[in-house]
Amino acid sequence: MTDQNERADEDEDSGPSKSLRKRQSHELQALGEELIDLPQADLDALPLPEVLRDAVMLARRITAHGGLVRQKQFIGKLMRKIDAEPIRSALNARREDERNAARQFHAIERWRARLIEEDDALDNFVRVYTTADRPALSRLIAQARHERDSKRPPKAAREIFAAVDALIKSRE
Repeated sequence: MTDQNERADEDEDSGPSKSLRKRQSHELQALGEELIDLPQADLDALPLPEVLRDAVMLARRITAHGGLVRQKQFIGKLMRKIDAEPIRSALNARREDERNAARQFHAIERWRARLIEEDDALDNFVRVYTTADRPALSRLIAQARHERDSKRPPKAAREIFAAVDALIKSRE
């Protein structure tokens, strides 16, 4: 009976389970695969060891499916040998920046649509963005409505977008 208890204690002290190690390995390989799809400027900004950077650059050039699979596995193996936390945090920061840019873009789009569609939107907008040039925006809104009604290209709507974009970015 004591042999079984000793073996059970040894199993508990042996570290993470095989399935946990495998999940971690897959996560690191997926993280490495993400590097392959990054734009070159973003890849250059990451703190990567030279061997990993070379492996990623090679993977970008491989066109054969089997070769690419093996290269991705090799990248996963390299990822297991390094501290992946700085890479993970840099990629997370990049994703957060992309989400913030998308949020900001959607906010600009909503303001532009409201300004063109709603009569009281300009008052609300000027209340929120006190530095807004009300007469210029009013003129652009009238032009955008006229363009919309006469089915012309939305030149004024683009100008409204640019003006709202500039005001929102100046507030940051």
